[in-house]
Amino acid sequence: MSRLYEVMFIVRPDAVDEDVDKLIAGFTTSVTNGGGVVKNVEKMGRRKLAYLVRKFNDGNYILMTIEAAGPVVLELERRLRVSEPVIKFITVRMDEEEKRLAKIKAIRGTRRKVSAEAPAAPPAPAAHPPAAETAAAEAAPASA
Repeated sequence: MSRLYEVMFIVRPDAVDEDVDKLIAGFTTSVTNGGGVVKNVEKMGRRKLAYLVRKFNDGNYILMTIEAAGPVVLELERRLRVSEPVIKFITVRMDEEEKRLAKIKAIRGTRRKVSAEAPAAPPAPAAHPPAAETAAAEAAPASA
């Protein structure tokens, strides 16, 4: 069964662009030879890492969107793990995420909008009685 995955990996910052292109081509052929399809490859550029990874402060981010079966993804992850220029990677299954987002959108579509039905004018504040009447009202129960 073929599923949709996003594979993001970080390549060493000192890697040359030609080497990164060869690396991406190797991963792409690995997926296509296994019967998968590479939907999109996006080079996100060099970015600072949140924490030190293999003594690097920044790296080149690459995002691949693939449609493949489980064993193909496992082979791709194995290749990512043993590749020297790759310092970090993550694979996320997107078909479940898309189902979840579609469900949330459907629920939001059925709700009525409260802001559209808001009253035209806010209610007026209650009027306060004069101070003399208030003092007389408080004194009356005490004398009774």
